[in-house]
Amino acid sequence: GAARGPRQSSRRPEPGVCGPAHWGYVLGGRGRGPDEYEKRYSGAFPPQLRAQMRDLARGMFVFGYDNYMAHAFPQDELNPIHCRGRGPDRGDPSNLNINDVLGNYSLTLVDALDTLAIMGNSSEFQKAVKLVINTVSFDKDSTVQVFEATIRVLGSLLSAHRIITDSKQPFGDMTIKDYDNELLYMAHDLAVRLLPAFENTKTGIPYPRVNLKTGVPPDSNNETCTAGAGSLLVEFGILSRLLGDSTFEWVARRAVKALWNLRSNDTGLLGNVVNIQTGHWVGKQSGLGAGLDSFFEYLLKSYILFGEKEDLEMFNAAYQSIQNYLRRGREACNEGEGDPPLYVNVNMFSGQLMNTWIDSLQAFFPGLQVLIGDVEDAICLHAFYYAIWKRYGALPERYNWQLQAPDVLFYPLRPELVESTYLLYQATKNPFYLHVGMDILQSLEKYTKVKCGYATLHHVIDKSTEDRMESFFLSETCKYLYLLFDEDNPVHKSGTRYMFTTEGHIISVDEHLRELPWKEFFSEEGGQDQEGKSVHRLKPHELKVINSSSNCNRVPDERRYSLPLKSIYMRQIDQMVGLI
Repeated sequence: GAARGPRQSSRRPEPGVCGPAHWGYVLGGRGRGPDEYEKRYSGAFPPQLRAQMRDLARGMFVFGYDNYMAHAFPQDELNPIHCRGRGPDRGDPSNLNINDVLGNYSLTLVDALDTLAIMGNSSEFQKAVKLVINTVSFDKDSTVQVFEATIRVLGSLLSAHRIITDSKQPFGDMTIKDYDNELLYMAHDLAVRLLPAFENTKTGIPYPRVNLKTGVPPDSNNETCTAGAGSLLVEFGILSRLLGDSTFEWVARRAVKALWNLRSNDTGLLGNVVNIQTGHWVGKQSGLGAGLDSFFEYLLKSYILFGEKEDLEMFNAAYQSIQNYLRRGREACNEGEGDPPLYVNVNMFSGQLMNTWIDSLQAFFPGLQVLIGDVEDAICLHAFYYAIWKRYGALPERYNWQLQAPDVLFYPLRPELVESTYLLYQATKNPFYLHVGMDILQSLEKYTKVKCGYATLHHVIDKSTEDRMESFFLSETCKYLYLLFDEDNPVHKSGTRYMFTTEGHIISVDEHLRELPWKEFFSEEGGQDQEGKSVHRLKPHELKVINSSSNCNRVPDERRYSLPLKSIYMRQIDQMVGLI
């Protein structure tokens, strides 16, 4: 059943498409009555407990950050078990797991800048910014992945620059004495060093890696993943609009359009690995996880930031194809026959099932659904990932829903489930998600805290650890947990609309980023895309996504989401797993 083709437009339930029974069976759980969930989760989350969890999340960040500064800086990452720093693996250039990310540029410090600001630590933020300005250089013989350098480093520099130069200073006084746009210039320097990736490629899709000194390596791979090549537009677009230089946004948009034009004519789906010279799909798997995840995310977020109608049109078309071909299970979350919904991995050309696993990166998708207002489906999908977390105290990198077991057993402190939990709480204000966040916090404290920080789980069942604390733990996981419990944070109260990049860096959404500084090349009523075609530019009143579903400051629809938890969530989770 799971191998069938597209869902019908009638959106009728499809009984049994994911397996022989409910997710409770799939996950190996025993069903429990919904009253037990209601008793535990539907009551108010006491303010004192909320403050305690907020402080625990802040303490988690401080413990990791302070140990990085004491034992690892200026290296890129902290080895939290042996209390040492980690940089690029010079002895083994093929160690891409390390070398794609670590560029010998104090990655963890750079990546954590805006988390310091969001937590209101102005003194440490100012100290950290000065350290970055005075000690970090990109003139390094380091070959890094363009995508990782963009989202972790470029995005953080831009976010911190915007925080420093914000006239409202909502997080406290984050200004830097005699600041002269140094972080913006550093972002420009890094982006210029990444630009060779876009040269000498016949499709316009960039090479996956560049050497920061010498450009694209002579033996560079001609194959890249869709997410890596197509998730650069937010950071490159912000940089272009702040500098008044269209180059960076232009190359990023060209890559997005090149990938978009390679989608299947039959299904509208994209694959996960493509040859940048031929445009041939090397990896034909289409899904929501590794290789594709942030491509979809940035179609929507680019529209939210820049207001380009074309970005929204691409996202809507992609979302419809996802619903038609990737979604399995019954139509409604809490009614009808069959299993609760799940998004699977299929062949991009036929829509046929390719495997029976999902990966932990897919847990970002409920959060993306919140941004477009598809909250009911987000609630349902989030429940699936949370059920897995409840079973293991972490999300295994891959979970096989047919075998009822992890396929890949490690958990590197990823933030995706926390991010979706935070966004669902902002949309619904249901205290259930505070309980979810508390469960996640307690699991991280119990299983991953070590002598000098928080360690990757090597095995989610036996809870053995690896000596690595990736930078996204401080930039995303801790940040979303803190914001979940900090009701009065300026992010929620300042009146400014904010958006988070795929690395969790905060960007204020304002009219300035919807203006083209190079507008003399465009007509008053519209613009041109990279092919010279006229493109309608949206006016502020047309930005419906920004003014509604993407705004985490909005007042939730109490009539819709203050219903008893049982009616909107518990039947779903009850079917999934009897482990809570």
